[in-house]
Amino acid sequence: MFILDWRSLGLMSSMCRKRSSCMKVFRAAVDRLMCRKQLWLAVLISFLLWFLLLCLYHSAPMVGQPGVTLSDVSSAADSVNFGGSNFVLSSGYSNESVNMLPKMSITTEDSSKPVKDMAVREIGVENMDAVKSWYNPFNNFSARDNGYEGFDHVLVYDTEVHTNDQTNLAEKETQSVNRVSGSENEGESDHDGGVDISLTMLEPVASLSIGESKSEKITKGSENGIDVDSQLGSCSGRYIYVHDLPSRFNEDLLKHCRSLSNWTDMCLFTSNMGLGPHLPNFGRVYSETHWFATNQFSLEVIFHNRMKQYECLTNDSSLASAIYVPYYAGLDVARYLWYSNTSMRDAASLELVKWLREKPEWKKMWGRDHFLVVGRITWDFRRFGSKDSDWGNKLMFLPESRNMTMLAIESSPWNNNEFAIPYPTYFHPSTDNEVFQWQNRMRRQKRRYFFSFAGAPRPNLQHSIRNEIIDQCQASRRKCRLLECSEHSNKCYKPFYVMKMFQSSVFCLQPTGDSFTRRSTFDSILAGCIPVFFHPGSAYVQYLWHLPRNYTSYSVFIPADDVKNGKDSIEKILLRIPKVKVRAMREKVIRQIPRVIYADPRSRLETVEDAFDTTVKRVIERVERIRREMKEGRNTSFGFAEQFSWKYNLFGSMEEHEWDHFFITT
Repeated sequence: MFILDWRSLGLMSSMCRKRSSCMKVFRAAVDRLMCRKQLWLAVLISFLLWFLLLCLYHSAPMVGQPGVTLSDVSSAADSVNFGGSNFVLSSGYSNESVNMLPKMSITTEDSSKPVKDMAVREIGVENMDAVKSWYNPFNNFSARDNGYEGFDHVLVYDTEVHTNDQTNLAEKETQSVNRVSGSENEGESDHDGGVDISLTMLEPVASLSIGESKSEKITKGSENGIDVDSQLGSCSGRYIYVHDLPSRFNEDLLKHCRSLSNWTDMCLFTSNMGLGPHLPNFGRVYSETHWFATNQFSLEVIFHNRMKQYECLTNDSSLASAIYVPYYAGLDVARYLWYSNTSMRDAASLELVKWLREKPEWKKMWGRDHFLVVGRITWDFRRFGSKDSDWGNKLMFLPESRNMTMLAIESSPWNNNEFAIPYPTYFHPSTDNEVFQWQNRMRRQKRRYFFSFAGAPRPNLQHSIRNEIIDQCQASRRKCRLLECSEHSNKCYKPFYVMKMFQSSVFCLQPTGDSFTRRSTFDSILAGCIPVFFHPGSAYVQYLWHLPRNYTSYSVFIPADDVKNGKDSIEKILLRIPKVKVRAMREKVIRQIPRVIYADPRSRLETVEDAFDTTVKRVIERVERIRREMKEGRNTSFGFAEQFSWKYNLFGSMEEHEWDHFFITT
């Protein structure tokens, strides 16, 4: 190829002076030279820009790459993506140690990525049943560490995560014009009365479940340009004072989350203010946001963080209608329920009541205006004996505890100062619209199964009807859907499969398990599935503040003995219910959804009353009644034998009832 340079150009110029076409050749050569120079200039600029971008890319922190994912082995249907981190939170990490990770902006993507080529690493013990084979649940009343039958392990995947081309599935749901305020139980009873939480972000652990230092509380004066005096009127009779407990009773437990359970990585489940890791919406089983892998024993953390956002907190205890004690009793005792002595299990509870007794707030009513939330069932705090082999601690039996209002996910039917509040579910909305949209979706949901059951047999429990339920479900063929929580299948431990089944069912069977109650009850209500109970202690005498007292309006009751003795089949009983009645019951269930969910503590619902709101309202009402009775020199709490508390609280009388045999104590 001929290459044109300045020397050849000069030669051509001298040759062309003798010819008339010289100027044309000269101009063509110049044009070719200029084009070549422009091309090289463009290439040079492009190379410099590319090199600059490459330098910037390698010098900047890598943000937004797919990170830790919790998922089911068989599919990514329930994977949990902690976007923006390369680090795997295994059981070897505590919340404290996570602070040493490189600081970066951490967000959770709503459209999660499918996971491929992952190596599986299990945390903890494969099967807790072997450890607890000596333990008879209904004699000692302990629930397993799981949402259903045995959340014994967490599967963590920590290898290559590939991006996905799945786009967000936006729900085209219209806003409900029939707004439900969550006050279904208003006016049903004058007797005494959770927390909605949702999050789209895994917070830095320095603030996990602890909040931003201490909550600012309402005091007289002006705050951020707002006259707080104007709030005094709306908060009159609603003030809550929160004890500033030593950190060993709450925050330190979260900092050392590795020690909270021998089987479950509680560092994961205490993240996001107790909500746990975010659940991606594979298969559109959930709504787009605010669904979390919430552990059923996280209520203490959720409730405390929700309380920090309560609009009527006060630093002046003399203004308070009630006083909250933020002790994480469930997280504390869980460390010592196995392989420990009674002294270790009782230590923190004894220290707590000693600390409370010395406070001036206690001496005002001797603790009768105090309330405490425990995130486990009451039987974990009711040790009757003094042997190391006896289950639980004795928190509920301490005289100081007997004066307080004690709230638990399952209460004792035979004690008048205990009240049950809902187990936390997976849904923690941040706005009213999210609640309304979910309710409307459950109204439109197609239900292909007539009834369903998620659970495992209880061969060691003499009075358990689970074997009969499983047999009847299998015999019903297509009418019943069974999700067995066996050692060979872990689908029962995955929210995706459980919620999908409940959403597709008309009735959801809720037999007793390790104790009277089940978290599954509230998951089925959340899915718009009508619960079927076999013992009145599973809901009717428990959640008096949150569920209708007219239990036939939202549920079906079949005595366990009728199933055990083969007196009638579950399918036949349910088929006898008219379709009109079934539709009315389902609507009643859907209307209860706001009252059994706990909202995001960093947001505030406007018109919806959630489980937390209902609980605080009923606690204040109870304390006010006690305060009034103390001034009048009377106490209606002792107007009946305490063992009949369940009957008085539910029916308001002590007359004989057909359920008496369910609550006979020996």
